[in-house]
Amino acid sequence: MNTISVLIQTRNEEKYIEDCITSAKLLSTDIVVVDMESTDKTRTIALDHGATVASFPFSHYVEPGRAYGIQQIKNEWVFILDADERMTEDLAEEIKEIITKTDKTYFKVPRKNMFGGKKWLTHGGWWPDEQMRLIKLSTFKSWPKEIHSTPIINGEMGYLKEAFLHFFHGNIEEMVKKTLIFENIESDLLFHANKPVKIPTFFRKYFGELFRRLIQKRGYLDGRVGIMESVYQSYSKTITYLLLYEKKNCRPIHPVS
Repeated sequence: MNTISVLIQTRNEEKYIEDCITSAKLLSTDIVVVDMESTDKTRTIALDHGATVASFPFSHYVEPGRAYGIQQIKNEWVFILDADERMTEDLAEEIKEIITKTDKTYFKVPRKNMFGGKKWLTHGGWWPDEQMRLIKLSTFKSWPKEIHSTPIINGEMGYLKEAFLHFFHGNIEEMVKKTLIFENIESDLLFHANKPVKIPTFFRKYFGELFRRLIQKRGYLDGRVGIMESVYQSYSKTITYLLLYEKKNCRPIHPVS
């Protein structure tokens, strides 16, 4: 379709980018990859599969690159994908139909989180995991640079029914590496916001998140993978406040490279 583009963010994604682009072609042939200084074959693979590749300085998180990428889009609409996400036929058909008749200017889309590429997590707060991914470009204002921020858009939001796929948490080692990066950034934000933290905070954050994920959101119904994810998310939340505690007590934390 020549009224919509797909925007994909990359950084050393040679293992995933081909499948991501292939799935994106279900929706559009106009695919823009914003690459953040990959040192592997990501750019070459993207070009070989028909994508337009734009360069952006390396960042540990996607928001600055997404703001830049949206500026490169020439069509009326854009759908945003990460390299570990996949468009589906049903979602592509829903989008093609809805953008021809809607008065909404942006949409949240449900996302299926597939643990290790196999298990769809339907409990523990992982579903429907709606993400703001379909945007009408004329109504887009800006995207704040902070991690996990959402874009500022004029108009009214809608909701799509069909989901896209997210192949996340391939193994524990990858999970830990990402946690160290993201929670270090989160703790910086909390530090600059003067968020209080004491020793009891660690226990409150850990057991509060564990109860929410495992019991309240019934993560146990996803079996051992659901239990693992509930425990891991509790650990991740606690790491943020452990880092914040050290920063507040003048124990220097070196940035994660």
